[in-house]
Amino acid sequence: MTASLKSVDSTPENGSVGSLSTDENIEKPSGTVSEPKQYICGVAVSLEIIGGKWKGVILWHLCHKTLRFSQLRRRLQGVTQKMLTQQLRELERDGLVNRKVYAEVPPRVEYSLTELGRTLEPTLRQLCDWGRTYNDEHKP
Repeated sequence: MTASLKSVDSTPENGSVGSLSTDENIEKPSGTVSEPKQYICGVAVSLEIIGGKWKGVILWHLCHKTLRFSQLRRRLQGVTQKMLTQQLRELERDGLVNRKVYAEVPPRVEYSLTELGRTLEPTLRQLCDWGRTYNDEHKP
């Protein structure tokens, strides 16, 4: 399934802020069989895939090492088991996280970043740096 990405071009001649131009096909992150989703820009696609309260933080922790579910849950204070499970499933579905189940008693499940997930590491590092700077400069 693909979604259409429309780019926005500035056109100073007519004074408009932007107009929609050519289509490029990109994969739709939700994997549903409904009508393809239309994206205005790459930021919209990125936020669709990694947006939300927990996904970025999950990815950040997995940048450092492979973690079990319980280890992730301890690192994300305030996340419910249901929400963590949902977010991990979505990240796995979108190809950013690997889930490895070991045939043991009790079963052991580990989460790690895929090669695609690893490509987000520089972006996550920049977001972390920006957030620290913002926090330092805007403390009450």
